[in-house]
Amino acid sequence: MTTPTLAPVFAALADDTRWRLLQELGAADLSASALASRLPITRQAIAKHLAVLAEAGLVEPVRVGREVRYRAVGSRLTETARALDAIGATWERRLDTIRRIAEAP
Repeated sequence: MTTPTLAPVFAALADDTRWRLLQELGAADLSASALASRLPITRQAIAKHLAVLAEAGLVEPVRVGREVRYRAVGSRLTETARALDAIGATWERRLDTIRRIAEAP
């Protein structure tokens, strides 16, 4: 799965704050205000980070009454994990080939 659409995911996850937000949202759907009470940054900054995560397809807003909560998008995370697994498997095959060549008599 070598698709250029994963670049925004990796760019979004490269930021420590966005990674922390995603971890929090993996445990529970939360509003920007609830996230602000858990992290040492402003609600406005959280809203900007959530927008980046949403653009990358990692979170989605969910209306609960008058409140907007955010949830992690598992399918996007699974797609990313599968892509990384495929890359890892390719490297393992290459390393096995090098090892066999190096150990050959």
